[in-house]
Amino acid sequence: MKNIKVLGTGCANCKTTYKLIEDAAKAAGIEIELEKVEDMPEIMQYGILSTPGVVIDGKVVHSGGVPDKASIQSWLAGETEGCCGGGSSSTQGGGCCG
Repeated sequence: MKNIKVLGTGCANCKTTYKLIEDAAKAAGIEIELEKVEDMPEIMQYGILSTPGVVIDGKVVHSGGVPDKASIQSWLAGETEGCCGGGSSSTQGGGCCG
């Protein structure tokens, strides 16, 4: 089971990101452990500068802006080489990728 954390202070984008991940996992029939992290010192430990951030199994895969559905689906499928992991961009409008 994947452990997924949505990092953010509770803003609309953070809530949307949480819901998109939750819905995508349900639709794919994938069991995940999904949690919100709103504690700023804990968020800062991941080194992200823009929220929401997404961490899967301890690895930051997204930072800044709401991720698109295709990115979320690829993360759930095990492809966690997102923008913060050195792969191609997985954010809309920048974030840690640009």
